[in-house]
Amino acid sequence: MNLEEYFRRIGFTGFTHRPDLETLKLIHKQHIMTVPFENLSMHCGERIVMDLEMIFNKIVRCNRGGCCLESNYLFGWVLREMGYDCTTLNSKVETTSAGEYIPIEGHLIHKVVIDGKAYIADVSHGMSNQVREPLELISGKDQHQGPGVFRLINQGDSWVLEKTSRKPKILNPDFAKSSLINRSDTYPIHRFTLEHHEPDSFLSMCELLQTDPASLFINKSICCLQTPTGFRSLIGWTYSEVTFKPEEGVDYYDMRNIKEEEVDQVLREKFHIHLQRKLTSVGNNSWFKM
Repeated sequence: MNLEEYFRRIGFTGFTHRPDLETLKLIHKQHIMTVPFENLSMHCGERIVMDLEMIFNKIVRCNRGGCCLESNYLFGWVLREMGYDCTTLNSKVETTSAGEYIPIEGHLIHKVVIDGKAYIADVSHGMSNQVREPLELISGKDQHQGPGVFRLINQGDSWVLEKTSRKPKILNPDFAKSSLINRSDTYPIHRFTLEHHEPDSFLSMCELLQTDPASLFINKSICCLQTPTGFRSLIGWTYSEVTFKPEEGVDYYDMRNIKEEEVDQVLREKFHIHLQRKLTSVGNNSWFKM
């Protein structure tokens, strides 16, 4: 594993030995624009593993993406190799706008301290809840980014990341009532503490995601890539292109269902993913929202 390979993978050509905020923002943005959030390995007869060298080979050398346990794990290694003060955190992802959370922690994120100020970095949440750049760890501050307004709330023994979104404008009337679309105004995304976690603490969630019949990852095949103006996603057989329109106060959702025989082509052309094994797409009902 080496940093130069990673930088080539994400198309980063800036200063690589300058652990400052500007560089962190740049590599964070490049990562989410080039490394998809995806769980396709599970649906190709493969396993998601908490092995850094295998993750590096998958994402960097095989041009794949990964879930947070893979992509954020790799990103943390990159930050430490570059000299950043980086602490791995563990969070609980919300499943409803009412603030219900997955029972156990398992969303891997990072706290990065630069010149005495703390930031939360997360390059693998995907969809409309993906932050474009690290968030300042300041309670109650509105932090405006492309997808909407993010804010971190200090609740004493934990922090909650919440988001205020724009209204979705659905271009295809066939999807006007789609359960994939998040219609909430302001809602929590995940809850975390500032306690440091070693990679081993994520092993139980890694196993659960791949074995529990109720797991989101078992019930949906997911691939998402951020774009300069929104994001693309393939969830089961539903392909979407979302465009953020903050000047209009809405986000445009262009959604359509594709045929099974189109899946590989869409993955190649829209996400730059060439799978080595046959993908079995899955689109069961679940709490998952874009």
